[in-house]
Amino acid sequence: MALLVALFLKTFLIQVFVIPSGSMEQTIQVGDRVLVDKLTPWFGSEPQRGDVVVFKDPGGWLENDRKPSHDGPVLGGTKQVLTFVGLLPSDNEQDLIKRVIGVGGDTVECCDPQGRLSVNGHAVEEPYLAPGNPPSRQPFKVTVPKGRLWVMGDHRDVSADSRFHMGNPGQGTVPLTDVVGRAFVIAWPLGRFHQLDEPSSLSSLAATSQPGGTAPESMGIGPVPTEPPLVMGVLGILPLVFRRPGRPPK
Repeated sequence: MALLVALFLKTFLIQVFVIPSGSMEQTIQVGDRVLVDKLTPWFGSEPQRGDVVVFKDPGGWLENDRKPSHDGPVLGGTKQVLTFVGLLPSDNEQDLIKRVIGVGGDTVECCDPQGRLSVNGHAVEEPYLAPGNPPSRQPFKVTVPKGRLWVMGDHRDVSADSRFHMGNPGQGTVPLTDVVGRAFVIAWPLGRFHQLDEPSSLSSLAATSQPGGTAPESMGIGPVPTEPPLVMGVLGILPLVFRRPGRPPK
């Protein structure tokens, strides 16, 4: 029964991910555990501008550097079962985490004369950026195709995000079908427990009626930063997160 409950939670409700890199600092730091909402997409909910989302590698964003396992067939099989239901962490997930900057039909551009990023011609203030990071060191302009997302990390200088994959199919955008869910809480460590809200500078922008899918414009870029995949966390963290305040653990 415990295995079935864990599998149900991981598949349909909430999944825990461990953050392996600084691409989302200072919002999310290395080693943080985030809870990802996998329920609302089943009811037609789609990511909005400003959401932090976890998504599958659209292709070519991650290096396939998996270490060979030295476990025997029995131990290896047991680990695979426990990992599948979410009771052991997995290091073979090919998932990434970024912030949604543009949705289908949006034109995202950087940078304006004041060095700001703009969405549909409206300059966006980005208080979530890591200290010392400009909105982008690589000028670009792209109109996001329908059914896709333009995503960027908060630590722009080390994030191998949509900007670095504009030559790929989809112009560096992520299809909605690859989105695993929305990260809504930093659950661990407890000292950093807080909700991940949508910044008003992005969420307040009006919807656009522009057609999506124009060719991207970008300047030459340097080497693509290394982007490690997320690690699936253990569902055992949930009792700690949802323990009622004021009641010490027994």
